[in-house]
Amino acid sequence: MDVQRGKEVRRNRMIKRGAIGVVVVGILAAAGWAVMKMPAAVQSVPRGSIYPDTVKRGPMTREVHGIGTLVAEEVLFVPAIADGRITKINIRPGTTVHPDTILMELDNPELRQQTLDAEFGLKAAEASYTDLSVQLKTQLYDKKSAAAQVTSDYKEAALHADRDAKLEKEGLLPKLDAEISNNKMEQLKIRNDLEDQRLKIIDESAQAQLAAQRVKIEQARALYELKKNQLDQLKVRAGATGVMAQLGPGTTASGGTGSGTLDVGQKVTAGTILAKIAQPQKLKAELKINETEAKDVKDGQEASIDTRNGIVKGTVSRIDPTAVNGNVTVDVKLLGALPEGARPDLSVDGTIELERLNNVVYMGRPTNGQPNGTMSIFKITPDGQYANRVQVKLGRASVNTIEILSGLQPGDQVILTDMSQYDGKDRIRLE
Repeated sequence: MDVQRGKEVRRNRMIKRGAIGVVVVGILAAAGWAVMKMPAAVQSVPRGSIYPDTVKRGPMTREVHGIGTLVAEEVLFVPAIADGRITKINIRPGTTVHPDTILMELDNPELRQQTLDAEFGLKAAEASYTDLSVQLKTQLYDKKSAAAQVTSDYKEAALHADRDAKLEKEGLLPKLDAEISNNKMEQLKIRNDLEDQRLKIIDESAQAQLAAQRVKIEQARALYELKKNQLDQLKVRAGATGVMAQLGPGTTASGGTGSGTLDVGQKVTAGTILAKIAQPQKLKAELKINETEAKDVKDGQEASIDTRNGIVKGTVSRIDPTAVNGNVTVDVKLLGALPEGARPDLSVDGTIELERLNNVVYMGRPTNGQPNGTMSIFKITPDGQYANRVQVKLGRASVNTIEILSGLQPGDQVILTDMSQYDGKDRIRLE
């Protein structure tokens, strides 16, 4: 009986333990299920670290922004007229100059010798002309003298022939003598006509020879004037009123230097740009616009240029057809008076107005908001305690604003700050 009772006790104990185990497993399962159903912890974000904005409906101005510099509308490039070596530099970038201001002086001994040779060549050509003129006049006078003698002989023979003809008619002179006199007269007449023609030909020939010599004089004078002008332009003058914007290819009014800087003792060749003269009263802005935004820029659009000392209104006057380093150069013609301190190479900010949209839903442009794209953004709850992530479809964009096509309504508050560090969160708490 004791053995049977012991077996029963052990069996009851095992049943009891099994029941307890089942209860414990059930409790653990319920607890796990309860934990799974609990909401995830919400990330807290300081309010001072976010930039909120309110979605609005109304007009929106589309603009693009670019940075650039002021450049002169009219620029005079001063080239070297002849080869030379720089002996003196009188003017540096930033200095006001006038047409006769001597920027620098060059020297070229070979050009000086060529100018002297050209001067002597001109004098020799002029002397040859004078000598030829005297020779031709002498020849002409000799021919005229010979022609005058023939004319005199002809007239005398004509008188004799007339006299002999009358005597022959009266029977006082044989007919043969009269014919001889007449024949001599006709021969002299022919010679006299030939001499007249020869005089005309000699005169025409003299004029042609003198004309040819005058051409040689003009050629020699042109060469001399060219060399003299080149020699004179070794003193390089500004040629216009303005500001020296650049000395050589590499020194600018803003202080930048490059490999093309000119210096005393340097040799330059004809055609080398020695200086750039700009007119500071006539400036334009050259803006660098991102190539993705430049497609909407058109001639005549209004623009505002910030010179850091005032804002100047302007209009788009030219759009470069090519892009360089992802940017398109846009020229803006400035309207009205320029503020003090405006000068070539001054850095400026520019804003170009593309179009004005009416009755659109828009908000401030987030840091990663791209036009005609889709993005997620945190929308603040009405009580202002939380912000939930929503998907927003974007439309046209401006510098500081962007159009909303769907996902938000006017009056909604959103966070424009870059929230990429909370990419794994769909809800945040604002503290």
